[in-house]
Amino acid sequence: MEILDISLTITNGMVVWPGDPQVKLERVSKIEDGAHANVSRLDMSVHTGTHLDAPFHFVHGAKTIETLPLDVLIGPVQVVHLADEVDLITAQVIGNAGIAAETTRVLFKTRNSAYWLKRVQTFEEDFVAVSADGAQALVDMGMRLVGIDYLSIAPFNDGVPTHQVLLKNEMVVLEGVDLNGVPAGNYSLICLPPKLGGSDGSPARALLLKD
Repeated sequence: MEILDISLTITNGMVVWPGDPQVKLERVSKIEDGAHANVSRLDMSVHTGTHLDAPFHFVHGAKTIETLPLDVLIGPVQVVHLADEVDLITAQVIGNAGIAAETTRVLFKTRNSAYWLKRVQTFEEDFVAVSADGAQALVDMGMRLVGIDYLSIAPFNDGVPTHQVLLKNEMVVLEGVDLNGVPAGNYSLICLPPKLGGSDGSPARALLLKD
């Protein structure tokens, strides 16, 4: 069995959403300074790197991250590779993407993945994302999880409509996956966040398994 880690490594200085706190990962206890053990502290947004959105992120009073259904976070997934010419994942694009009828989890591999490959250190506003009508198409297909290879499923400066369509329908949203070197096809997904009580999101370790 092949295990593909599609998670971004959380490090100081990594790209974050504009306005979110920068990652601060530091050792506060050091063996070389006489401590018995190394102990580190982490300060960052819960929407840093590879992460999951809970409905509460965009829907007041909705479910929070610790309530996400585990049976959605683990199971078959289809990786769909879209052409570099695709700038927005609309309902039409989704209809022509070759998503199998039985698919309930989908990850979109787009030109965004090149940002991770090239280790681009600046936030890119023109990333490929899902439009509101694309989100509705996914809901109508019975999708339970959707993922994208940049830090948001929704377009920059127009994030509310897409997020609300998905999250009001309690679809699990996985953002910031690194799909470099991952061919289109069918895999098994394992994506588990820390059990943060009452949070609107959480970083996650996402893996694809291939027989």
